[in-house]
Amino acid sequence: MNFEHCIRCTICVENCPVLRVNQEFPGPKQAGPDAQRFRSEREKAKDEWVLLCSQCKRCEIACPCGVEPAQIILKAQQRYGLEHQRSLAHLLFANNYYLSALGSLLAPVANRITKTKAGKNILSSMRIATHIPFPKFRFHKLSWEKKTPNRRSRKVAFFYGCFINFYRPDIGRKIVQLLKSFKVDVVLPPQWCCGLPALGNGNLELARSFALKNTASLSNYIDAGYDIIYSCTSCGLCLLHDYQGIMDIPTAKKITENTYNLHEYILRLVDDNYIKPQFREVRRKLAYHIPCHLRALGIGYPAAKLMSLIPGLTYEILDDTCCGLSGSYGFKKTNESTSISIGNYAVARIRKTGMEEIVADCGSCRMQLGGLSGLVTLDPAEVISEALGITLAKKRKRFPPKALSSGKTLPEGQGAIG
Repeated sequence: MNFEHCIRCTICVENCPVLRVNQEFPGPKQAGPDAQRFRSEREKAKDEWVLLCSQCKRCEIACPCGVEPAQIILKAQQRYGLEHQRSLAHLLFANNYYLSALGSLLAPVANRITKTKAGKNILSSMRIATHIPFPKFRFHKLSWEKKTPNRRSRKVAFFYGCFINFYRPDIGRKIVQLLKSFKVDVVLPPQWCCGLPALGNGNLELARSFALKNTASLSNYIDAGYDIIYSCTSCGLCLLHDYQGIMDIPTAKKITENTYNLHEYILRLVDDNYIKPQFREVRRKLAYHIPCHLRALGIGYPAAKLMSLIPGLTYEILDDTCCGLSGSYGFKKTNESTSISIGNYAVARIRKTGMEEIVADCGSCRMQLGGLSGLVTLDPAEVISEALGITLAKKRKRFPPKALSSGKTLPEGQGAIG
């Protein structure tokens, strides 16, 4: 929607978590449609405050006229990054995929360094925030999983994303087992970072290079009859919206038409009478923090519908707060105080519920809210797996398998997880 459709109602301003705690940010209306009226390609960008926007998308969710302030600001952020020198933190987080791969390879050493005072001082010198524990790298990545062929009527290609692959592959393995219990074939397609960290740190070119590789790979699986599923809501939003939007990927529409949220997909299986889950009793009291990007996807809260079927489970939905981390946003020293203030507000709301644990679809949300509150945080897939009695066997050491070529159409059943 064109910025000129903004009626200046300020509803977006009322819903901005950054403006609530940081008055240096003028807000989504002023930084978006208002400022766009005066931006000129002939003049160097001067509005550094656009970098204070966390791209949570809450302004776009709230807008009654369909204006997209966050997209306007995102384009302004890209332009500012091209015309000004970016900080070391921006450069590092734009290349988060490669840094995470290196950290995973050197996991024992990398994890020890990030825990030490000296390690934290090094991170601080690079303008990286240390207010919450840095996520632990895992040597045994999800992408290393052994693959064996199966033939079932339902089959999916799992876009698991960087967080699961490098930091929480155990969640990814539970998701695979969860789908297998529903007689769904699962493949782990060749994939790269969704591109959101690069996009959010001003490197549109790198983001597009990731997107082009991913669409080429995923298209092969779609042609072979696979649906694409994701569990990370930020990855999903990037695949479904940014690929068609600011990245302008030619084959993005094909991906959009065949991609589903994990829990949305499971509900489809239930609606189609393909499965009838038999949930066990789970005695947990959960505060369900709804990630901003899940709301932006516009698919409702499918995990909540599944959790409502689990006997003994108590949960309360909290969808009016942002965690404040927003991926790499809160890990930059310049945004640390803003991130903490937003996160503490969310934690205060969680504590008022009296719930004992936190559940959230987004890894960043779990890191932030768990780090600030000290409470246990869970992925919805972990709760659903528990209700189905799904556990993981102890993993043996494995070397990475040979990568599948993304340039050929996948034969029927090839690459399925056994």
